[in-house]
Amino acid sequence: MTAPEGGVGLDAALSDRLREQVVGRRREVELVLAALLAGRHMLLEGPPGTGKSTLLRGLAQAAGLPFEFVEGNAELTPARLVGHHDPSRVMSEGYAEEVFVDGPLSAAMRSGALLYVEEINRVPEETLNVLITVMSEGELHVPRLGRLVAADGFRLVAAMNPFDAVGTARIASAIYDRTCRVRMDYQDAEDETEIVRRNAARVAVDDGFRAQVVDLVRRTRSHPDVRVGSSVRGAIDLVLVAAALAGLRKAAPVDPAVSLDAALTALSGRLRMQEGSSRTAEDVVRELWAQVFGPPPPGAEEDEAPGEARRPGPAYRRARPAQTPPGCSAPT
Repeated sequence: MTAPEGGVGLDAALSDRLREQVVGRRREVELVLAALLAGRHMLLEGPPGTGKSTLLRGLAQAAGLPFEFVEGNAELTPARLVGHHDPSRVMSEGYAEEVFVDGPLSAAMRSGALLYVEEINRVPEETLNVLITVMSEGELHVPRLGRLVAADGFRLVAAMNPFDAVGTARIASAIYDRTCRVRMDYQDAEDETEIVRRNAARVAVDDGFRAQVVDLVRRTRSHPDVRVGSSVRGAIDLVLVAAALAGLRKAAPVDPAVSLDAALTALSGRLRMQEGSSRTAEDVVRELWAQVFGPPPPGAEEDEAPGEARRPGPAYRRARPAQTPPGCSAPT
């Protein structure tokens, strides 16, 4: 698989060149690279925020290969994927090849590009059937356009989250049968800390604080009340929000009141609780924050409204629910 003129193409040294763009993932990079060199289509499967898009974009950039991106969703129809004839020009020129507007699939087939379909298990079945045909035959018949043959180098790389995530469905076995699959799970703490450092490099925070933030985020993935925990994106946001909030409050990001509020802001929306759990995402964030950073600061607790019974449990359970953070004014 070669790159356009001036590019470098896929080769054995690509995994080394990718180190500047992809943290860790050497094994996954080698597996994806091997499959593409072998002329196979790929399926990257794993939870959100595990670097599936980052890996493939970095690979295409490092190899100098053309790259087409498709966001998988329920509105992705075959016409949006393949392309369409421009209605305004059809009226005057007819159904000529020149009036056909390429969709991402047609563009990738013509240029021999990597076609990256994100969240393939959110794509309607009729659209998936188009992809199955292309993967099997390397060509596509477009009504009133004719036969479209994939140029050398065309590869389909799809990504998907676990099928039990909200809004997803099991994909047909025909997709699995036509792809090589690489499972991508969360990386280790050291790699995730490096990812946070690179993506929050514009703010100055202590290395120890950064490591604690990553520890907190990783704990959300194994909490018994949480169905889906936060990805490393939550750690990046927590560091950035903590740095900005510290500036507003004339404090340090490591200040307990700052880091707790930053954690609630960055993480509570990312957690998906187990069905039937009586706890909120805020409860879990406070609990895990206390495990990592110690007891919550005095300002993080308030008495309940008059007549409201105090809930039993440790201090972090008595922290006030999602109300106005300390130091901020309530909306009027």
